[in-house]
Amino acid sequence: MANLNVKINDIILKNPVMTASGTFGYGLEFADFIDLSNLGGIIVKGTTLNPREGNDYPRMAETAMGMLNCVGLQNKGVDYFCSHIYPQVCDLDTQVIVNVSGSSPDDYAECAARIDALERINAIELNISCPNVRQGGMAFGVTTAGAASVVRAVRARYHKTLIVKLSPNVTDIADIARACEAEGADSVSLINTLMGMAVDIERRRPVLSIGTGGLSGPAVKPVALRMVWQVAKAVKIPVVGLGGISTATDAIEFLMVGATAIEVGTANFIDPAVTVKIRDGINEWLDSHGIDDVNDIIGTIG
Repeated sequence: MANLNVKINDIILKNPVMTASGTFGYGLEFADFIDLSNLGGIIVKGTTLNPREGNDYPRMAETAMGMLNCVGLQNKGVDYFCSHIYPQVCDLDTQVIVNVSGSSPDDYAECAARIDALERINAIELNISCPNVRQGGMAFGVTTAGAASVVRAVRARYHKTLIVKLSPNVTDIADIARACEAEGADSVSLINTLMGMAVDIERRRPVLSIGTGGLSGPAVKPVALRMVWQVAKAVKIPVVGLGGISTATDAIEFLMVGATAIEVGTANFIDPAVTVKIRDGINEWLDSHGIDDVNDIIGTIG
């Protein structure tokens, strides 16, 4: 078996396959289907400072090559995570990473600070695609100033590995990535969902309750691959790639364009064991090509 270990800042993943936030619950929900210790990491569902109910139903819709969602970060808040979920996941034999969301830099920073105190959580992933309530609802992650403001606030209060999840709904994602790196991000992950819409022609209204939602799944993979390639060339910190990954071939493509690790999202809904199959497929491909270390293929496409 090839060496599959990869490193993001100061944390070591036993392999480059992680799960994308919002598609794998807290990991425990999948324990009946796979051995969670076979994963490089689990990025748990989005966590906010205060509990959130999320958006009204319907908030998910299938598309020809993926799905739309507008769940709205439904969760019970960071204190519930610390008191109820953390004791259940802290001893898992894999990296557990918490996805953090907020409506202001202070919200992000306070949520991150509470997670910082959890000994067995070694990293967080900041979702900067959230709306900035102080600036008319524009997402933090669509401007360099907005992205920088969140990373700066969190970096001041969070002392472990900081991964920033980038929105693809921007004009130049490399600029956003550089702004995050300059403010102290240890890694960036991309892409978050693309904005999309579905229409019910009989009812003559949008399918989703709020009109639009995030598009994920195979349809977004070419866009995600291009953006990972651009960002990997623009920053010196590790890049985590995601967007439409459902096979080992998909994952290897992301690694070759510069991703140090990858996240699997929508494919988990189709096959709850897909992550382990992707890990095994990466290993088989490396063996068949006489490659002893997965790091030898990372960033080989310039």
